[in-house]
Amino acid sequence: MKIAPRDADRFTASPDPKAAAILVYGPDGGLVRERIKAMMKTVVEDLSDPFRIAEISDSDMRQDPARLADEAAAIAMLGGRRVVRVRGATDGMAKTFESFLASPAGDALVLVEAGELGPASSLRKLFENAPNAAAIACYVDDMNALEGVIRSKLAGEGLVPEQAALEYLLENLGSDRGVTQNELEKLILYVGPGKPGEKRVVTLDDARTSVGDNAGTSLDQVIDATMGGDLAALDTALARARAADTNSVAILNALTRHLTQLHLASARIEAGSDIEGALRGFRPPVHFSRRNSVQRQLRGWSRKRLDRALALVLEAEGQCKSSGQPDTAICGQTLMRIAQAARATRR
Repeated sequence: MKIAPRDADRFTASPDPKAAAILVYGPDGGLVRERIKAMMKTVVEDLSDPFRIAEISDSDMRQDPARLADEAAAIAMLGGRRVVRVRGATDGMAKTFESFLASPAGDALVLVEAGELGPASSLRKLFENAPNAAAIACYVDDMNALEGVIRSKLAGEGLVPEQAALEYLLENLGSDRGVTQNELEKLILYVGPGKPGEKRVVTLDDARTSVGDNAGTSLDQVIDATMGGDLAALDTALARARAADTNSVAILNALTRHLTQLHLASARIEAGSDIEGALRGFRPPVHFSRRNSVQRQLRGWSRKRLDRALALVLEAEGQCKSSGQPDTAICGQTLMRIAQAARATRR
C-alpha cells in the first residue's frame, strides 16, 4: 500500500499490522532514519537489544538473499517480536522482497531503508502494490512542515522562538530532518529549557550562535552564488564549504548535478512548460528557501550556456583528479569563471 504524505506520521506511530514489510525511502535521509526508528520502537523498546533487532546491509543481501527470510523467521532468545532492518535497499533487491512478501516467514516487522526511488522503481512499485507491504516517501520539509517541526521541538522544552529567530531557523534548516533535529537540540542545550509553566523566548542571537550551516546547505550556497554571479557570496560560501570539510571534487560534482537539472528544466520550458512546472521536475525537489534563486537561474541561463558551464566543470574535475595541481585552486577558479559569466548576462 502507498502511504499518503498526510498519513505518514500517523502510520509511523502505529504501523498497520497487516504490513509484514515497510519501505521508507526518499531524498531526506534524516527523515527516513527518524521514521524507521520510530517504527522500530513500536515493536522493541530497547533499540540496542541484539536478540530482537537484526540489521542487514545491502552487501549482506547481495551475498545471501535467503538471510532476509531467515532473520524474519528467527525467534528471539528471550521472547518478544523482532525487527529486521534492511539498509541501502535498491531495485536490485526487488525479486528477493517479492519472494518474501509472497510467503512471509515469522512475525518480525521488516523495515526497509532506501534513498530516492522514482515512480518507475520496481522496489517502490512492489511495496506500493503488495497488500501486505507499505511504502512511505520522505521528502525535504516544505516551509509549513519545517515550521511545525521547529515549534514542536522547542515547545517540548518550554521554548518559543521570536519571529526573527524563527525566520533564521527556517532559512538555515530543512535540507535534512536529522540535521534539523540535531541543530535544534544544540539550540535547546545552548538556551536551556524554560521553567515549568512559562515559555522562554529564543532570540535571533541565540539561533545565530548555536545553529550553523550544514554541508548540504553550504553546497547549495556555493551553487546559487556561482550560478547567480554573486562573487562575494561565492567567496564566503566556498570558505564555509571547506570549513565543513567538503572537498573540491564533491563541490564540482554537486554543481554538475545542478547544471544537469537546469538543462533538463530548460528543455521542459522550451517544450512549453512554465518555470514553476519545470521547477517541479527537479529531483530531489528544490528546497523552498532556494526557489527564487533557481527560478532566476532558469531565466538567465540558456541551454547553450549551460553546456559550456558543464564542460568547464567536468574539465576541472578531471584536472583535480589527475593534474597534481591544488584542487582548491582549480575548483575556485572554475566557479569564479562561471560566476563572472553569469554577471556578464545581468549587465
